Amino acid sequence: MTEKPIAIVTGVGPGTGAAIVKRFSAGGFRIIALARSAELINRLAQELPDVHAVTCDVSEEAQVRTAVADLKRRFGAADVLIHNAVGGGWGSFREIDPKMLKGNFEVNVMGLLYLAREVAPDMIDRGKGAILVTGNTSSIRGKANFAGFAPTKAAQRILAESIAREVGPLGVHVSYVLIDAVIDTPRMRARMSDKPDEFFIKPAAIADELFHLYGQDRSAWSFLTELRPFNENW
Repeated sequence: MTEKPIAIVTGVGPGTGAAIVKRFSAGGFRIIALARSAELINRLAQELPDVHAVTCDVSEEAQVRTAVADLKRRFGAADVLIHNAVGGGWGSFREIDPKMLKGNFEVNVMGLLYLAREVAPDMIDRGKGAILVTGNTSSIRGKANFAGFAPTKAAQRILAESIAREVGPLGVHVSYVLIDAVIDTPRMRARMSDKPDEFFIKPAAIADELFHLYGQDRSAWSFLTELRPFNENW
């Protein structure tokens, strides 16, 4: 295989995850697509050049460690990590199963910790690399019925900031992308069939911004980037 920069993308589903894989693949990257389900990542690996499917639950430290070690053995160290995997769930704090909050924390926060601990050392050694995290409005606002989700995204943002302040001076760019919108996926289109096209944020547009963040000049790095449709009420 020819030498290419390597991107690890977690949470590769039919929306943002697949769009990220396609954008970075088009940008000349070798992609390691991680997901708990193999169906979509296997299809992407067949359709796109140099995309490699890896089944991995990022909430399990041993699986993360094994996946990244195998990646390094086969291809070398990652140039960029995009943590897009998300654990979600909604309901009143009085009614939710506490296990839901714990499970979401494991994916959103612990997953980021496990991944960053595996990829950051090589990035620090080389003095370059990027860790990009997809987040949302819940990272800065706890709405009613979001008690099982918002605390985990807030913690994820703060963890990303803590990592950024530590590794930024060592040459590693960490960025948190706050998506203040409903992402345009078949599932959300079905749930909100009365909404016009401009109500939704396009997965490809999110992927474009992530690609832009990766390529930012180190004299002008962004940490917190907010994305929303032009007519979003914020």
